[in-house]
Amino acid sequence: MPIRSPVIATLGHVDHGKTTLLDSIRGSHVTAKEAGAITQMIGASYVSRQTIDRLSEHLAQKMRFELKIPGLLFIDTPGHEAFTNLRERGGSIADMAILVIDINQGVQPQTVESIKILQQYKTPFVVAANKIDAVHGWKKHPVTSFMESYQLQPAHLQQALDEKIYALMGNLSTYGFDSERFDRITQFDKQIAILPISARTREGLSELLVLIAGLSQKFLEGELQIDPTRKAKGSILEVKEEKGLGTTVDIIIYDGVLRKNDVIAFLTSEGVRTTHVRGLLEPNLGGKEKFRYVDEVVAAAGVKIFASQLAGALPGSPIKAVENLQQDRVDLENQFKQLLTEHAERGVIVCADSLGSLEALVRLFQQNSIPIKETKVGKITRKEILAARAVAAEDRYLGAVFGFNVPVLTEAREEAGSIIPILWSDIIYELPERYASWVKEEKDKEKQQVLASLPWPAKIRALPDHCFRASKPAIFGVEVVVGKIKNGVRLMDKNGERLGELKGLQHEKEKLEEATAGMQVAVACEGPVYGKDIQANDMLYVHLSPEQLATWEKQKALLSPEEKQLLEEYKSKIRMYF
Repeated sequence: MPIRSPVIATLGHVDHGKTTLLDSIRGSHVTAKEAGAITQMIGASYVSRQTIDRLSEHLAQKMRFELKIPGLLFIDTPGHEAFTNLRERGGSIADMAILVIDINQGVQPQTVESIKILQQYKTPFVVAANKIDAVHGWKKHPVTSFMESYQLQPAHLQQALDEKIYALMGNLSTYGFDSERFDRITQFDKQIAILPISARTREGLSELLVLIAGLSQKFLEGELQIDPTRKAKGSILEVKEEKGLGTTVDIIIYDGVLRKNDVIAFLTSEGVRTTHVRGLLEPNLGGKEKFRYVDEVVAAAGVKIFASQLAGALPGSPIKAVENLQQDRVDLENQFKQLLTEHAERGVIVCADSLGSLEALVRLFQQNSIPIKETKVGKITRKEILAARAVAAEDRYLGAVFGFNVPVLTEAREEAGSIIPILWSDIIYELPERYASWVKEEKDKEKQQVLASLPWPAKIRALPDHCFRASKPAIFGVEVVVGKIKNGVRLMDKNGERLGELKGLQHEKEKLEEATAGMQVAVACEGPVYGKDIQANDMLYVHLSPEQLATWEKQKALLSPEEKQLLEEYKSKIRMYF
């Protein structure tokens, strides 16, 4: 069977150079002196085998392999969007990935997200340690080989670069990866290759291209075999409005062949839809017309589909040329049900920008034990807020709406108000963390509200020779033995008899709001008569009802060890008359 080109995706933190790298790859035909060596496709860029050979002949010889793959297909949509799960392949649309890391900044939040995505989909990858030209003192040379440029650098610059690579190796090791600079690796199946590059100057581009091509061929050759007579399978990258054409979809075909007039099946938010392909379009480079029509496209390739009924197609949806309409519909409906229908009876609402993102979120929420009620590809509207309100009526901590990389309509924000949280991020792995923080904040607020209305458990001793008034109110000195007292609490004696309410506290003629353990203060208590109801050295307690005592049992974590022991004293030694 023929071997198709592997599909390569780029991932990494914002501003680390993903787009610049793709631009550099697209323009590498200038270096290769071969016009048209880089074919511009819809949503992708194709690098031919001839271009790779010309760029990296010396490295291919060193790696001792003969390049057989026809080329490399780079997906222009970077990051998580390219990782749509396609169950018939058991993985993502990307065969390999380039993790782009700014060698001067190291691992950043979206780098971590990218690493987790790669781990989740078990996608092989290499690290492009970008921006070596920004290393202080680096001398730019007009070569595309890192090794050539590296050997022309002064010794101290070589050392400085190596130190940055060692730091990066340390970062990667914390995520379970053994890595090394590519030219020092002996077993590529056991170590992650780090390729120092400059996407801006193209230094290192030749090693990057040939290494990806070589690793793809060596370890993925079986998976790259295709039957060119088979119907096409692929993934929708983008849904676009094109002037004169209406709604179109940009897709990547990873298997088989797609022809004009084929029936295709794909997902919409309402379920599976089918339509006939009216046209296959590719960019018309250098021509008057923006696109040119082709009759068929063979994997791996990017193409724009022109057809009716494409409105509502979901970015990230699998798409296939129909062979068995009934079976294909069942396969897609199963994916639809797993991702876009209701899940738990009570759970959060999740909106994402593509099916790939949505699937990553569903898995992530499952790992974090966050139940999901509804999922959606697209913007957050009033409908999602109302659904969350219904959940919040039964469980306020599940009444939340999550948005990943999607617009939030004004109507949704107005409906949510301060009641329903809209937790939004453009980093997938931040969302469970934001949810955990929100739940903690809400529970802390709730706890503080409870505590504000709850008397604190306390035991005080009436000091001898410190009675200043016997009654109406009784004013006398006390020592706070355990806990704390404040105005408004009721006192009781050791037998649980209620004595009266504290009307004031003073310390050295200064009024106090509360007194804590170890303090000696004067208290005014409305109700008891000192000398009759209260005697010198009597132990008195803040009055707690059975319900209040039960609440404190649930909130023991807020109490000191002595206060926890006092709760036991309340239960075991005090006879309460309620």
